[in-house]
Amino acid sequence: MNRLKQFINSKPALKTWVHWLLIAPNRAKPRLWVRLLINPFVHKKGNGSRIGRYARLDVLPFNPFTLGNHATIEDFAAINNGLGAVHIGNHSLVGLSCVVIGPVSIGNEVMLAQNIVLSGLNHNYQNVLLPISRQPCTTAPIVVEDEVWIGANAVITAGVTIGKHAVVAAGSVVTRNVPPYTVVAGNPAKIVKQYNPQTNLWEKAEQTSMPYPDMVAFYK
Repeated sequence: MNRLKQFINSKPALKTWVHWLLIAPNRAKPRLWVRLLINPFVHKKGNGSRIGRYARLDVLPFNPFTLGNHATIEDFAAINNGLGAVHIGNHSLVGLSCVVIGPVSIGNEVMLAQNIVLSGLNHNYQNVLLPISRQPCTTAPIVVEDEVWIGANAVITAGVTIGKHAVVAAGSVVTRNVPPYTVVAGNPAKIVKQYNPQTNLWEKAEQTSMPYPDMVAFYK
């Protein structure tokens, strides 16, 4: 598959034709024949997983999409792997009306509430002689580690890693990496609480005496 993808990418005319076969012009959703005849055999759906009837899967065969065991994608969520793989781990939940644009990797036991956007995609804008819609896109992977909880209406930007068992408060805009075992909130999101293994308590950021590098060492 990788060799075929590289060959197609090396031939601009062939790439344009294949793209037309897979996706109708000015659409993100793959054609019906792709959804019915190719995707079920290319993408992996775990045992006991569930995809809501009204969820939108804009997933194409040339990038991976995997859904773990007993994972759920709720209605009106949208998943897009057009520019990067999307992986959703075991027992994870993608809530109502969430948008996940790859490259995105979501771990196990992750909870995404409602109306959350995780986009590993950015639009270039630097060339003022071209409309932004006609400029190339860049990607940077988003990684959501195990046991994370992200509150409603949060936005996670490209290139961000959210550490294990972290919490992102509702409405937050996360533009930087989130350490494991922390709570972040705001726009841009900042650390408001950290778990202190010395006291076994979740402490406000200004109260904890343990610097973040030591916490990383503790949890490794």
